[in-house]
Amino acid sequence: MKIFPTATIKAIDACTIEHEPVSSIDLMERAARVLTTAILKRYAGRSFAVFAGPGNNGGDGLAVARMLSAAGCRVQAWLINPKGKLSPDCAVNLSRLKDTGVAVTEAVEAFSMPALGKETVIIDALFGSGLDRPVTEGLFAAVIREIDTLSNDIVAIDMPSGLMGEGNDPSRQLIVMAKLTLTLQFPKLSLLFAENYIFTGELEVLDIALSKECMATTPSRLFFTEESEIASLIVPRGKHAHKGNFGHALLVAGSRGMAGASVLAARAALRSGVGLLTVHVPACNITIVQVAVPEAIASIDSNECCFSDRLDTSKYNAVAVGPGLGQSAESEEALLYLIDNCTVPMVLDADALNILAHHPQYLQKLPQGSVITPHVGEFSRLFGKTGNSMVRLQAAEAFSRTFGATVVLKGAYTAVISPDGSISFNSSGNPGMATGGCGDVLTGIILSLLAQGYNSADASRIAVFVHGLAGDLAAKEKGEIALVAGDVVDFLPHAWRQLENVEG
Repeated sequence: MKIFPTATIKAIDACTIEHEPVSSIDLMERAARVLTTAILKRYAGRSFAVFAGPGNNGGDGLAVARMLSAAGCRVQAWLINPKGKLSPDCAVNLSRLKDTGVAVTEAVEAFSMPALGKETVIIDALFGSGLDRPVTEGLFAAVIREIDTLSNDIVAIDMPSGLMGEGNDPSRQLIVMAKLTLTLQFPKLSLLFAENYIFTGELEVLDIALSKECMATTPSRLFFTEESEIASLIVPRGKHAHKGNFGHALLVAGSRGMAGASVLAARAALRSGVGLLTVHVPACNITIVQVAVPEAIASIDSNECCFSDRLDTSKYNAVAVGPGLGQSAESEEALLYLIDNCTVPMVLDADALNILAHHPQYLQKLPQGSVITPHVGEFSRLFGKTGNSMVRLQAAEAFSRTFGATVVLKGAYTAVISPDGSISFNSSGNPGMATGGCGDVLTGIILSLLAQGYNSADASRIAVFVHGLAGDLAAKEKGEIALVAGDVVDFLPHAWRQLENVEG
């Protein structure tokens, strides 16, 4: 699914209106029906207070108010209109709403929040994705301040009002703090950023049937990964395939007290289809690894406690290094030698990234097609502190384009930044996966796919989605609170099977 800059959305709406053909007001009616269905699915039997602005987002809100009333709900509506001017479609829906007998209060100069029952659901339809400047003062600012003082459930239509589609500085603007955001057709970029979660709450993307042809022909370098897309990337196995067809991977992981990281990454790699896996571990971990992962070939470091050997990687198709590695002087030296001499794609995670933070010049020495998998803290150590998610994306994109490596920037909507400039946000996963070891599992999956011959961007996108899907399947059975990284590994077979069964 493409994600479009907010400046492009009006063009896609206009293209849909022209090519379907459908009138603008009927397209708004279609969106309102979808929104109303989603709202009633969660809040049937509740009363509603709709706060609408003078533009098309307000028109959506007024249409939703009419449909909620028609469904038997108690509805009140407030139109915030300081300039006394409405968009044509908003004006039509205001007239339609008044015809139903629903009370509409118009605020032009001042606003006073009405008394609302605790069970009343607030529908925020002040501004949509077209907002192009922060809300800091005036009548809209007063309304947003009042809404944010309430403990009622708040549902934002398309965007929480005050939040812009791309660049935001929440410390200097007023934004509605929604419990649920129902965004139309595709997510907007700022809805995927961690610092905006306080405003977006839960995010649901609603299909309002904008023209598929228009979206397909409108360029974008931003994507929201869907299951069908990932399924289409998976290469089926031939009848006469053998283990040699699926690559030989090398995993360098573990140190004293951190054998678990190597076990988790190794099990994930094997559960993701690699033909052969060699695990290089310090001598103290060898028994644990051979017992826990008997399918892996063991390579024993000469050091009892940490990675220290100068490894020959010529017989491998891909190499991963970092999980549980530690940051000893011996491991630092061995890692830098490995980067200097490796000619196959590498995956660098965890302590490998922390070591590289002290030797940033080695980032440009990574073999073509390599992958780095930082979380926000590791990213900051590598590239410097960034003020927000947008700046991080820009820094990751610059690195990826310059050095031909894929960046997997981990988070709730993990972003895969590819050397061609495309950025894919992941749609699977859940908060239960915020637990030690899940990153090691992801490293193992990426390693496995690289060794099988997938390019770094596809390997990363597939791995991130499958990792999250396995976590979602595990959470359904075990719940989010009790979820551990080993559960994600255990559900990888179910995740792969689900993708194999996706039709088309």
